[in-house]
Amino acid sequence: MEDPLLKESTALLSEAHEEFNSGRYKRAEELYTEFISTCTTARECDHNELAIAYNNRGQVKYFRVDFYEAMDDYSEAIKINGRFEVPYYNRGLIRYRLGFFQDAESDFRKALEINANFEDAKQSLHQTMVDREEKLKRGY
Repeated sequence: MEDPLLKESTALLSEAHEEFNSGRYKRAEELYTEFISTCTTARECDHNELAIAYNNRGQVKYFRVDFYEAMDDYSEAIKINGRFEVPYYNRGLIRYRLGFFQDAESDFRKALEINANFEDAKQSLHQTMVDREEKLKRGY
C-alpha cells in the first residue's frame, strides 16, 4: 500500500515544477518548501526528487538575489545526492559572482567530474580560472 504522504508529495512536486517552469517563482518556492517538509516526514521519499526540490528552490532564491540562502539549498541538494551535478554548478555560479574563485572552481570541477559533457560548467570553470589569475595579477 502506497504511503499517502508519498502520494501527496509527488503531487506537490509536480505542481511546484509547473509553477517554476511558468515563472511563478513565489508559488513554486512555497510548493517546493511544502514538498521538502512532506518528503522528509514520509517513510519512503525519493532522494533524487528531494535533491531536485532543494536545487530548484535554490534557483528561486538565486533569482531574487538571496545568494546565501540559495547556496544553503544547493548544499542540501548535494548532501542528499552527491552525484547530482547541477547544484554544484549553481553553487559555483554564486561563489564566482561573490568572488570566491577557488570555491567556485572546486564546484565547477566537481560538476564536470560527475558529467564531463556539462558545457556550461566547462565555460564557467575556464572563466573562473581566468578571473582568478587576473585578480592575483592585480594583487587582491
